[in-house]
Amino acid sequence: MTMPVQPLPSGEPLPPRKILRSWLEPQSRRTTARPIALLLLDYVLLAGLLALVIFARSTALKLAGALAAGFVIGRLFIIGHDACHQSLTPHRALNKWLGRLAFLPSLTPYSLWEVGHNVVHHGYTNLKGVDFIWAPLSLAEFRALPRPRQWLERLYRSGWAPGLYYMVEIWWRKMFFPGKAAMPSRRPVFFKDCWLVALFGAGWLGVLAWAAVATGQPVHWLLVFGFLVPFLFWCSMIGFVVYVHHTHERVRWYDDRSAWSRAQPFVTTTVHLTFRWRVGALLHHIMEHTAHHLDMGIPLYKLKEAQARLEELLPQRIVIQPFSWRWYFATARRCKLYDFKAERWTGFDGSRPPAQQLRPE
Repeated sequence: MTMPVQPLPSGEPLPPRKILRSWLEPQSRRTTARPIALLLLDYVLLAGLLALVIFARSTALKLAGALAAGFVIGRLFIIGHDACHQSLTPHRALNKWLGRLAFLPSLTPYSLWEVGHNVVHHGYTNLKGVDFIWAPLSLAEFRALPRPRQWLERLYRSGWAPGLYYMVEIWWRKMFFPGKAAMPSRRPVFFKDCWLVALFGAGWLGVLAWAAVATGQPVHWLLVFGFLVPFLFWCSMIGFVVYVHHTHERVRWYDDRSAWSRAQPFVTTTVHLTFRWRVGALLHHIMEHTAHHLDMGIPLYKLKEAQARLEELLPQRIVIQPFSWRWYFATARRCKLYDFKAERWTGFDGSRPPAQQLRPE
């Protein structure tokens, strides 16, 4: 398939996914040295920041180091995410071990993430009843919930609690020794990976406790700054990232598999969120998300190029959103529930909130 010379007009039907992926074939080539260097860099950064937390006498410095450590845990997770997709290096076995190594600080079991993310989320993106990450409720579903659960849904969708959503609904219920309801398949590798991250977490806590005693600091205080704050920041970071990828007034969700299939959701169900000041590069380009959903084989170090090419060839097809906190909280106010028949977001009362007029940022 030769690369099209002209962009596809907006009124034309999308070609099959195989053809769209062929357009990005040059960006799917992987290397080995570069991702390993990125992994080592992020581990060095994490170690340095945790050392700052341990040895700094200023509470403000400890807090700054703890928050930055949480951000680096997010960067490591993104590397592991690529390895889990087999897009990090050309070597399958190496990807599995690099992925497990990169996932350790976020306490993410590799094999469970692989099933929940690669198979479920990417296989059925925004199909209600299958894809479970930030899947919106209908008005009838929301009203059928017990009152405490309604309050929790309101908190999750407030814009202030993406970290709580991820920590409770994804990590605790589906990733860390999940019960049968969340993971009916009980493969031995799932438990091995859960024990791997549990032992890593115990070792992390143990080193911090030892360091506290060795430096004459309160143990509980160092555990808060060296473990709890970075982990909570990481949960907030990933919860936010996944929320903004799939919650937008132009992003559609489906509860009918036929309609979902006809919509060719690999292009229309995610957002390319853009930032100033190279924030996207700091996030290993995970925000170039449309190209990633079209072809999971594109490595993170080629996503920016792939996204630009895709937007050039498919003008007006891709949701591109410049980030601002004004936009984010406007979206949180308007996107509470989803009316699957009308194909639109609503408030918790089922009505469509008035349009928010946003000035250019």
